[in-house]
Amino acid sequence: MGYKIVASPAAMHREMLAWYDRHRRVLPWRAKAGQTSDPYHIWLSEIMLQQTTVATVGPYFLRFLERWPTVKDLAAADLDDVLHGWQGLGYYARARNMHRCAKFVADELDGVFPHTEAGLQILPGIGAYTAAAISAIAFGRPANVVDGNIERVMARFFAVEQPLPACKEKLRDLASEVAPKTVRGRPGDFAQAVMDLGATICTPRKPKCLICPWQRSCAAKEAGVQEELPRRLPKKPKPVRRGVVFWVIRDDGAVLLRRRPEKGLLGGMIEVPSTDWLEAEWTVVEARKAAPVNSAWKSLPGMVRHTFTHFHLELSILATRVGADEAPAGAIWSTPDRLGEQALPTVMKKVVNLALKAD
Repeated sequence: MGYKIVASPAAMHREMLAWYDRHRRVLPWRAKAGQTSDPYHIWLSEIMLQQTTVATVGPYFLRFLERWPTVKDLAAADLDDVLHGWQGLGYYARARNMHRCAKFVADELDGVFPHTEAGLQILPGIGAYTAAAISAIAFGRPANVVDGNIERVMARFFAVEQPLPACKEKLRDLASEVAPKTVRGRPGDFAQAVMDLGATICTPRKPKCLICPWQRSCAAKEAGVQEELPRRLPKKPKPVRRGVVFWVIRDDGAVLLRRRPEKGLLGGMIEVPSTDWLEAEWTVVEARKAAPVNSAWKSLPGMVRHTFTHFHLELSILATRVGADEAPAGAIWSTPDRLGEQALPTVMKKVVNLALKAD
């Protein structure tokens, strides 16, 4: 099916930018009208915003900026401190790649981010979307910036019936047709304008079409299907994985911790030792074979439940007490009152809270 642009791209740019100049959102990383964006701010916010909402990111962004005002400051930070500051944002590979990227920019590029999409994509943790967003917003270069909000706007504007995610490439192509092709078209402002439109007007439910600057040209509104688009394929149910966590308390009250492998889920984070997370149920006998110490274990009441992107997790807890000489090699110990200083992911905070309550 072909999709026709009812209005000219030039008219669409004028309408969108005029709306943006009046209604732009005030965001902590966004430059005020007439001011130049700070590439470090845009990069930092874009990394944080991957898979995370604007409302959640705001406080994190401000805390990071207060602690590490420049990319060189962030590059010089200890990774554990960065991971600790990231707690609650999830997808911790982003934080590790962010730190690697900061070090590369600081050490190899003297703290200066590349201006082009190609140059940006060489950096750790920066893919096609993020490179386009930074290039357009931070440096005002023409780029095809397509996030979830822009996908929704394009699906409705062109009345794309094919469901997501199968139509993603089509939506990118359509967004490219209407994106500014020159610096004079204010590509960064245009990208942010369409993002704002999706976030505040062309919302997932009950879009406010009567105050949309593109309402006269929107094919979905004309057909009366704006609330039905974009269509989505039914989601497959998430599998449930299970594990056993080992709550080991030393004679002086300290709790045993360990660092997870750098690669993989929650890579590099600190955790309470546990078995692998499998779909099969763990027996106590099998779980004890994976225990970090040979000891007498007791089951604690309750269960920790947590949901990741691709699966639900259920964790039961076995607890024991050991002497200082029984600690495994390379153990990390922390007293309960200092656990907050550790880079514990949210699921492990749930483990700590349940164990402290039950022990």
